Amino acid sequence: MNVVIDASVTIKWFVPDDGTEEDADKAIAVFKAIQQSSLNPIQPIHWQAEVIAVLSRIQVINCMQNIELLNILEFPVCDNLETYQLASRIASKSNHHLFDTLYHAVALNQQASLITADKKYYHKAKELGNIYLLTDYQL
Repeated sequence: MNVVIDASVTIKWFVPDDGTEEDADKAIAVFKAIQQSSLNPIQPIHWQAEVIAVLSRIQVINCMQNIELLNILEFPVCDNLETYQLASRIASKSNHHLFDTLYHAVALNQQASLITADKKYYHKAKELGNIYLLTDYQL
C-alpha cells in the first residue's frame, strides 16, 4: 500500500517516547511497516526540510544525528506540476498552509493514503479522501 507520511507523524519517529507525543507507538508501527515493505512511502519534495526544521527546534542535542538518519531513509519523492497545482487549490479552498496540502496532493495524485497526526488539517480536508488520522489508522 502506498502512503504519504506527513511531518506530524515523522517527527514521532525521532522523539523519545516520554509521553509528550500522542500516538508515538502508532507512528513507530507505521515506520516498522515501511521497513517491512508493508507500506510504500512516497513523499512531497519538502518533507525532509520540514521535519529537519521541527527537529532543529525540539531536539537540539540529537538533531545532527537525526538529520543523518532521516537522510538514510531515501523515500521516493513526488515533485511535479500537477501536484503543486492540486496542493495550491486545496490550500486556497481549505485556507490552509501549502506545505500541509502538498502531502495530501501527493496522496491524491499517487493513489496513496496520507497518514497525519494534524487534526486541524484532517478536519478541513477529510472530504477530499485519501487521508487518515494516525490515531485511527489501522495497519
